[in-house]
Amino acid sequence: MRVDGREIPVTGNLLQPLIRRTSDIIRVVLAALWVAVVIAASLITRPEWLALERSVSNIVGFLNPDQSNLVYLVYGMAILALPFAILIELIIGRQWKLLAGYAAAGAVAGLLLSITGTGLSAPKWHLQVPDRLDTFLSQFLDDPRWIAMIAAMLTVASPWLPVRPRRWLWFLLLAFAPIHLVVSTVVPARAMFGLAVGWLVGAVIVLVVGTPALEVPLDAAVRVLAGRGHTVTAFTVVHPAGRGPLMLAAAVEGPERELTIEMFGKNQRSFGALRQLWRWLTFRSSETAAIHGSMHRVVEHRALMAIAVGDLGLGSGTPVAVTALSRGWMLYAHTRPRGAPITDQSADALPGVWRALDSLHQKRISHGDLRPIDIRVDDGVTLFGGFGNAEYGASDAQLQSDIAQLLVTTTATFGKEPAVCAAIDALGEARVLAAASRLTKSAVPTGIRKAVPGWKAALSAARDEVRKQTGQDRIEAEQITRFSRNQIIQLVLLIALVYVAYPFISAVPTFFTQLRTANWWWALLGLAVSALTYVGAAAALWACASGAVSFRNLVIMQIANTFAATTTPARVGGLALSVRFLQKGGVGAVRATAAVALQQAVQVITHVSLLLAFSILAGTSTDLSHFVPDATVLYLLAGVGVGIVGTFMFVPKLRRWLNNAVRPQLQEVLSELAELARDPRRSAVIVLGCAAITLGLAGALWASVEAFGGGTTFITVTIVTMIGGTLASAAPTPGGVGAVEAALIGGLAAFGLPADIAVPSVLLYRVLTCWLPVFCGWATMRWMAKRNLI
Repeated sequence: MRVDGREIPVTGNLLQPLIRRTSDIIRVVLAALWVAVVIAASLITRPEWLALERSVSNIVGFLNPDQSNLVYLVYGMAILALPFAILIELIIGRQWKLLAGYAAAGAVAGLLLSITGTGLSAPKWHLQVPDRLDTFLSQFLDDPRWIAMIAAMLTVASPWLPVRPRRWLWFLLLAFAPIHLVVSTVVPARAMFGLAVGWLVGAVIVLVVGTPALEVPLDAAVRVLAGRGHTVTAFTVVHPAGRGPLMLAAAVEGPERELTIEMFGKNQRSFGALRQLWRWLTFRSSETAAIHGSMHRVVEHRALMAIAVGDLGLGSGTPVAVTALSRGWMLYAHTRPRGAPITDQSADALPGVWRALDSLHQKRISHGDLRPIDIRVDDGVTLFGGFGNAEYGASDAQLQSDIAQLLVTTTATFGKEPAVCAAIDALGEARVLAAASRLTKSAVPTGIRKAVPGWKAALSAARDEVRKQTGQDRIEAEQITRFSRNQIIQLVLLIALVYVAYPFISAVPTFFTQLRTANWWWALLGLAVSALTYVGAAAALWACASGAVSFRNLVIMQIANTFAATTTPARVGGLALSVRFLQKGGVGAVRATAAVALQQAVQVITHVSLLLAFSILAGTSTDLSHFVPDATVLYLLAGVGVGIVGTFMFVPKLRRWLNNAVRPQLQEVLSELAELARDPRRSAVIVLGCAAITLGLAGALWASVEAFGGGTTFITVTIVTMIGGTLASAAPTPGGVGAVEAALIGGLAAFGLPADIAVPSVLLYRVLTCWLPVFCGWATMRWMAKRNLI
């Protein structure tokens, strides 16, 4: 590179990687979304759009026919001349290399819109001027290929055009929509599609070819540094531009022998804006700093923070220059960091590191990104660098985040015991304990995750060590995001509930009409009987957990369990909620899982035993063939089972999962079953509780049938409940919605119950045992979450 008559060598690649060109990638994504919107609007809501356009055209279409023809004629001539105007601008600007991209964009866009179901369709442009000039121009103005070609060529050329011509050219192109409305016509859907496709084609070509923003103005940087008394003699690329800045090492003649140059372009500005927006959307306002309005303010803030920390004698470098360069670039030059990173130090440096951080915090300065490379030690003095996320006048939350970050960094470098011990000695137990609540994945910045190997293990080790050295039983995680994981899960469950409840809601009017003939005393009896199932389930789980949790809270949890189980397939949400409740009650994770698994195992055994007993009581006259699947289905299920067993036998990862995760829990369940055999009182409570669940549901269905006139026995209803419920439990729908109703109605009909009784009876049964508890369960689940019971 030659600057002002001097040859300055540049070592390394200055070109930004394709996947890091954030501005160009955003342009491609927006163009693709616009194509999707145009296609969806054309296929789905085109009649509504046509009606709206006609309505708007009637309002703004104030021109008479002669005036409309004149406007259409003038604009048609402008659209016809537009690609040639773009070409002239490129030639005037001597952008010879861009002519190939300009031609390729037009050719690709025109070719894409020429593809039809029968092949390529050539444009029917008649260049001989007919008697009516507006007819000649309309073949271009209303042809999507012409619009697409102009949009693609203008998109490719725009970054290289001067600002004023670029704005006028885009204004002329985009004016075709309002022009059509003014002249009292409808905007052609094909033209809008052509505009979208042309923009997408041009955006892709711009991404591949590049823009002026990729040209690094090193010559301007050399002149700026020369004005500061530093004559640059060579550049070496330390790190190419990506999410972060382009970093160069500059050999200079002057007060310093070498400077570190950081250059920020438009792509870094785009990525920074997206990052700020994402943090604002996902993190609480107390966790984020004020949003910067421009890249200039970001770089300027960083330099000012470096000056402030330098005044405290804790800065590893000194700012030399901050200035804006051409083509949207920003320059930040500073001296090389002094000292060596803490990764090269011994554990003896830890007290000084924590005291230095305390000195920053005394001035209400937070660092925000304490990576090992930004923490240095020079002659026993700890120095800090970076400051990309630093804040002056930081909040308590930001100061605590600093402590948590340094705990992770020092634990990964020196080990958990010396790191936590040094932190407590320097800051005090209370401050470290408060910061330990931020030792969570979401609180660790991305820079630390990438810079610290094994950061997850260091995170857990630091939290456990703080708990150990402070004598705390448990450290509650601080919520720093706007939405916690539980809130997101509850939102998903609520959406799933609305989805699965829609078929039921659609049948509500007919069901309410049938309710007029119901006997409400039987309905109340069914509600009371169904309530006993919660007591039975709580008693069974309480006995499985050896009475380690509150029975009262366990009964309340069963109500919340209804919501979690109904809104997830195969009732897995209810099982997870039970395990979570036991863990919150002080039961270990393995023990809690084993207790829930034991209850489910006894429930299955009790369920099958009751089914056999009631089938025998029903007598030989009861035809159970209605519930037996076809032989083909049985063979298919057997084949799927054999395939699953074979998969677990021959896949090493699945075998290890069985040995390491499933086998210990299975052994725990078997040992619990063996222990139950030696404890009759406890086993009786579990069996009776499980039997209460099955018989309570059967009693609720029987009461619902009696509410609409009856016609069957309790034994028959019990068999229908157990067999129909078992078959429907395999349904993939949350809560078995649809499958349960179909199985129960079919079962009752198979035993001779008329449909006009079976259908409303099953719907009433589902209201009593599913939908009423679900809505109560939502409120109960939130109540338990607020009290940290789940």
